[in-house]
Amino acid sequence: MKIIIVGTAHPFRGGLAAFNERLADEFVREGHNVEIQTFTLQYPKFLFPGKTQFSDEAAPKNLIIERTINSINPFNWLKVGKEISSKSPDYVIFCYWMSFMAPCFGTIAKIIGKNSKIKRIALIHNMIPHEPNILDKFLPKYFVKHIDKFVTLSKSVINDINLFDKKNKPKICSPHPIYDTYGEPMSKQIACKFLNINENERIVLFFGFIRHYKGLDLLLEAFADERVRDLNLKLLVAGEFYEDAEIYYRKIKDLRIENQVVLHTDYIADNKVKYYFCAADIVAQPYRTATQSGISQIAYHFEKPMLVTNVGGLPEIVPDGAVGYVVAPQANEIADALVDFFEKKREKTFIENIKAEKEKYGWDTFAKVILTEN
Repeated sequence: MKIIIVGTAHPFRGGLAAFNERLADEFVREGHNVEIQTFTLQYPKFLFPGKTQFSDEAAPKNLIIERTINSINPFNWLKVGKEISSKSPDYVIFCYWMSFMAPCFGTIAKIIGKNSKIKRIALIHNMIPHEPNILDKFLPKYFVKHIDKFVTLSKSVINDINLFDKKNKPKICSPHPIYDTYGEPMSKQIACKFLNINENERIVLFFGFIRHYKGLDLLLEAFADERVRDLNLKLLVAGEFYEDAEIYYRKIKDLRIENQVVLHTDYIADNKVKYYFCAADIVAQPYRTATQSGISQIAYHFEKPMLVTNVGGLPEIVPDGAVGYVVAPQANEIADALVDFFEKKREKTFIENIKAEKEKYGWDTFAKVILTEN
């Protein structure tokens, strides 16, 4: 098959770029002809909360990545649509994650749709963002209108698509595959040495960019619980602030947990991700809202127990009491889980269960679902 993936990729950074590149790599491995069409301009600077949109790592060697799309130029959308159509691909996969991209992706899909032989597939990470705004009420409808089939990573996103799709187009859910692109597991001793952390510390990892919906404040409050204090844990926060950092610095001080928190709040490059996960005893995702999470799938790869909240698709991939904990997004329940994990020494049992559970999440399975005719 000839497959074109439309979405973020190198030189842009982040989990979605990594996802698209890994998906393309799987299609290549299976013998398909694959290219990624990514952005010349992804976001205007004023819309991007981080320090930079760009990676300083080398481009993937085995992938064709072309920078063609300007997210705010309608004339460009028409041009890109015609150029993709002229290549006569069998499938065009739009990797969609926010309403801002709906006019751009929708117009490209509309142009491509003039060739009825091309199958337009939307791989939807989020139909409605975690922090919605007025645009999310009407822009997605335009994109959805010009798609033939939808693939989601969690069941809740299918419900969100149905708010905009009145023609009952095919929709299928397949769980987020495991992120296996961050290197092989290593000993906690080696990882802690690299991070300049005492290897004897018991470490809870919060990983990823920091915004209100991800609930870091709830995890900080859990660390102020007297029972958790008595465990002498360290909370390792690894990720860039996407909102006012002072909110969190002040909370850490007010809770008097400065000695319990280790902050690594620069962007974590791909080649350093393994050190953070391998240093951790458990990975915490205290989210207030969610669809699915790539963080869980990195934890699966490194065989780390997880603590997640019962929002979105997180409970679908973290069986409670087997590979970790599913709790309400409340500080006291997060604290309860941490106490249970460390006091009752659950790590070994959870890791054994993770080794079995992770077999479900192969990229070959996911790729097959995308290309399956409905």
